[in-house]
Amino acid sequence: MTHHIKPDEISDIIKNRLSDNLNNTIKEEEIGTVLQVGDGIARVYGLDNIKSGEIVLFNYGLKGVAFNLEEDNVGVILLGNCDNIREGDIVKRGYKMASIPVGEGLLGRVIDTLGNPIDNKGPIKGFLIDLPIERNAPGIIYRQPINEPLQTGIKSIDSMIPIGKGQRELIIGDRKTGKTTIAIDTIINQRQFFETDNPTYCIYVACGQKQSSIAQTVKILEDHDAMKYTIVVVASASDASPMQFYAPFSGTTIGEYFRDIGKNAIIVYDDLSKQANAYREVSLLLKRPPSREAYPGDVFYLHARLLERSAKLNSDINIIKDMNDVPENLSKMVKGGGSLTALPIIETQLGDVSAYIPTNVISITDGQIFLDTTLFNLGIKPAVNVNISVSRVGSNAQIKSMKQVSSTLKLDQAQYKELESFSKFSSDIDIITKNILDKGARNIEILKQDKHCPMPVEYQVAVIYCGVHGLLNDIKVSLVKMFEEDLIKILRQDYVLINHIVNHKMDVDSQNKIKNIVVSILKNNKYFNK
Repeated sequence: MTHHIKPDEISDIIKNRLSDNLNNTIKEEEIGTVLQVGDGIARVYGLDNIKSGEIVLFNYGLKGVAFNLEEDNVGVILLGNCDNIREGDIVKRGYKMASIPVGEGLLGRVIDTLGNPIDNKGPIKGFLIDLPIERNAPGIIYRQPINEPLQTGIKSIDSMIPIGKGQRELIIGDRKTGKTTIAIDTIINQRQFFETDNPTYCIYVACGQKQSSIAQTVKILEDHDAMKYTIVVVASASDASPMQFYAPFSGTTIGEYFRDIGKNAIIVYDDLSKQANAYREVSLLLKRPPSREAYPGDVFYLHARLLERSAKLNSDINIIKDMNDVPENLSKMVKGGGSLTALPIIETQLGDVSAYIPTNVISITDGQIFLDTTLFNLGIKPAVNVNISVSRVGSNAQIKSMKQVSSTLKLDQAQYKELESFSKFSSDIDIITKNILDKGARNIEILKQDKHCPMPVEYQVAVIYCGVHGLLNDIKVSLVKMFEEDLIKILRQDYVLINHIVNHKMDVDSQNKIKNIVVSILKNNKYFNK
């Protein structure tokens, strides 16, 4: 049976088609053309309205960041392999600033600069939000003074160069002096706080390192059950310079997320020397004018704007809710009292701390831990040179008992060093000098520590008390380590004493308890000089 279409049906069909076409919105895109590409950068013609730091979209899903805005082209640094990009390829504006997904879902994972997982554990699960990798640091009104200790578990640091939550403490020294070990031990030491109400999350940024070294570091963290509260951001030596340049910024964005929601976080930059080298390479390729040591003139600003983002935030929510430069998608989650502590690492050449990048970062940070090759070769590990290491926060970042016990330790060791060199030329030493030398030699032994064996602060206080008060002067230097082990075994049973050391100053009772424990240990003749 034939169906005849009525004229009014035809008019309805035409009207519907017309209305469908009218509903189509016009999508406007700003596009450009690749003029030149190579060595991780591209010059693009067009994109007249692009902003510095904005994402640029290439073929095959490759992303770049607008870096140089010139009169007739845009210098773009490429975040990935540029082998498939050709001259004449079409490029699109991304209409958003470079960003990375952050959140608790990243804990325990190894990611690249862009937040992609590279640990073969599948896609990242859990809560994530996109945050820009470049942000302005919080203003002074949104910060508060640093007064909460960050326990590293390393005796020489917690006693003489204390670090507080929100501080920026530089770890500086020649290669192979134990810089990474200090940072890794600090991360491992946070395990004791992970199950508490106040955990400290850790971000380790591996910048410009060999992949084998990074794999070894991740293995150490896994073996010590530290990956559950740690995120590793990797831009290895084989990655393009832009990836190495941006990796510390990506790590900082992750740390800022925890800081802004009221949590504590530590970020380790290992190391910023290699980031500066990557920045120099990118800048020279884009023909930015070179300055001292061929670094661009704004290399100080590179590290300053990165490290200024570490802070202890004001705990007053009425103040912090108005904090500057908070992304809109994070604003409802902001809480006060959070902190981001930075441990940047800088590698020196032959101990030269007066080179360009080391002096820059020393002047930006709140103190430095200097590791000495000579001490390292003498077997004094960690090889911290106490004379030129400093914490500009100081005893504000110590618990009361540690502040009380270690107040003279740095001075004692400086005096010991001076007298030690003097005593080599003299056979006749008076009793006061002998006591200083005996105490100093044993304190050096006390401050030695095996790697990846951080010590809880309460045991540190007890051990350092024994050294500072000369209770070990009669013990063989080679047996100080054994004494320390025996002391800690007994202390583990005395919960009252341990609790008092953690929460209060050392009163007379606590001091007498420790002296009595020392006397009981020293009844064993193995400790005395024959």
